[in-house]
Amino acid sequence: MYDLAVAAARGAASKTDEEIRLLDVGSLLGITDYFVVSAGRNDRQVRAIVDEVTRQVASAGGTSTRRVEGLAAAEWVLVDYGSFVVHVFDMETRERYGLERLWADAPTVAWEPLREPHAVEG
Repeated sequence: MYDLAVAAARGAASKTDEEIRLLDVGSLLGITDYFVVSAGRNDRQVRAIVDEVTRQVASAGGTSTRRVEGLAAAEWVLVDYGSFVVHVFDMETRERYGLERLWADAPTVAWEPLREPHAVEG
């Protein structure tokens, strides 16, 4: 499931410049293995991040979501895949709730965003 959580993180990263965190909460929480934490600057960007996460996870062979909550308000959208949960906040809500601070005991997992290919001059 790590690979699918990374696919979700990469999907989010492709739609925002805000920091994406992948937290290993499995040993602390017991009902899911990873949290992907992301943010957008406004409701349109939050929805775009959610759409891209869904697309990237499906492209990586992931199953459909168990549930999606908060999409109407787009302040804190929770996308539950079972083995990992994606949290997409607007910036103010991310600051207010401080999910990374709440789960500070969870190790941050290393991952790399996909890089866009550069045009070759010549």
